[in-house]
Amino acid sequence: MKLQKQEILDALKTITAPGAAENMVDSGAVTNVLTFGDEVVVDITITNPTLQARKKTEVDILKTIHDKVYAKAQVKVNVKVQAPATPDKNEIKGKAIPGIKNIIAVASGKGGVGKSTVTANLAVSLSKMGFKVGVLDADIYGPSIPIMFDVVNERPLSVTVDGKSKMKPIHNYGVDVLSIGFFTKPDQAVIWRGPMAAKALNQMIFDAAWGELDFLLLDLPPGTGDIHLSIMQALPITGAVVVSTPQNVALADARKGVAMFQQESINVPVLGIIENMAYFTPEELPENKYYIFGKEGAKHLANDLDVRLLGEIPLVQSVREAGDVGRPAALQEDSAIATAFETLTRNVVEETVRRNTSLPATEAIKITTMAGCSAVKN
Repeated sequence: MKLQKQEILDALKTITAPGAAENMVDSGAVTNVLTFGDEVVVDITITNPTLQARKKTEVDILKTIHDKVYAKAQVKVNVKVQAPATPDKNEIKGKAIPGIKNIIAVASGKGGVGKSTVTANLAVSLSKMGFKVGVLDADIYGPSIPIMFDVVNERPLSVTVDGKSKMKPIHNYGVDVLSIGFFTKPDQAVIWRGPMAAKALNQMIFDAAWGELDFLLLDLPPGTGDIHLSIMQALPITGAVVVSTPQNVALADARKGVAMFQQESINVPVLGIIENMAYFTPEELPENKYYIFGKEGAKHLANDLDVRLLGEIPLVQSVREAGDVGRPAALQEDSAIATAFETLTRNVVEETVRRNTSLPATEAIKITTMAGCSAVKN
């Protein structure tokens, strides 16, 4: 039997080299294919230097050609290892996700300010307005989105999209959700270094069947660290919102969060600041406002940084209760808290439209580790 080069290439397009994001052919790993009757010689270059990776590559090629082209083909595989010139273990290849119009990062300078609560309610409010919405829980070390959407016991299924196996996000309250919490036990701590966390994020971002979305909300970890850089390297972020409470200790960290996005080398537009726990109103005294954590702190910070104050969310017991039972407070009909989240959401949409009208698309950034940590535009 005379084998054809193209049928060999078509078969190799169904598999990927270890550590690669694309198939062996499109990624350029396959450098040459020669056929002589029923004999095939495949030259391939991989970046993983381990013996296990070399053996897996060889076995995958042999099996694929035998299964998809000719069972009795005589196959020789020449595997060459070529390490990247400037390896970066934390690097994720930056590219847009087809079908997703806007990617909004929800960040906070410090933990405990209600960032995940705001993310969940913002997502639900967007869905109620008729938008197609997804939430990626990027808080690797403290994922709480599954609890807030009442999907703790759910597990993403595998679906085939364009011949590739993808994770199907969990759907509830009109929102598609993916979280590292779906892949760990409730009492299991995620103890990962940066490269492992980056790999997990890469899979949830690019190996998911998100479909068509108007908004993908990214629930980032608190602070300004490695995960944030990996996310901004992986995706062109449309804009960011920063959540804070009114007290000075939270505002100081929120200022740093805004500064991170506004760095010239990162340059992600900040849509505005959200003040959570702005004031407390007891149920029996609905007209009273008690400024437990300070008054209008986020408003003053927004004015100082020349960004918009997107909303003030009161400290209400029902918000906490709703999050704990997995039914976001924004689902409550004709309630003051639902109205507050609706106002916030409309302002976020308004700022997103303004940003898309007046600014060019955001680029993903490339992370390097020279002289500490710096970021340069792609």
